[in-house]
Amino acid sequence: MAAKTMAAPQARCAGGVPYMLVRRRVRNFNLRVRADGSVAVSAPPGAPAAAIDAFVAAHAAWVQGAVRRAAARRAAGRALELPPQPTALAQMQALCARYFPLFAASCPGGRMPRVAVRDMETRWGSCSLRTGTLAFARRLCAMPAPAQEYVVVHEFCHFAHPDHSPAFWAAVAAVLPDYKARRALLRAV
Repeated sequence: MAAKTMAAPQARCAGGVPYMLVRRRVRNFNLRVRADGSVAVSAPPGAPAAAIDAFVAAHAAWVQGAVRRAAARRAAGRALELPPQPTALAQMQALCARYFPLFAASCPGGRMPRVAVRDMETRWGSCSLRTGTLAFARRLCAMPAPAQEYVVVHEFCHFAHPDHSPAFWAAVAAVLPDYKARRALLRAV
């Protein structure tokens, strides 16, 4: 597989936002605030630097808010008392086993998916259709039980609906009618 990076990253600043510019084979400008609060922009190889700077400057308020939220997440993550990895894994496996009967028909081969727990900074969970794996952030184990249940149901629903379409949200609501309140518990962190 050919590497997508076209040139070495370049440090730039626009609209008071320091960022790393990476030229890639992409069609549009992509602006990301990473978990550590750093800002990255990927842009097509031929895009003028002035246009990229203007794009970043136009989104400066959003970037500053995202940087603040990333810092708050890091601080909250440090404040959480996280269980040891084996304990977190056992906790998430038990929770998934409780909800599995509702989703068995949509799981690959009708089997209980593999459950993994990782130290993820930017996600609460993920679903891999290819490997049939549900992965959860270890920090999820420190969240209230209703929030944990929401993430488990959310990820199970991705086996039937790999996107966030209206059908996906209807599937989540069918199991957890109060999913918005549960999701709000995670966004408060």
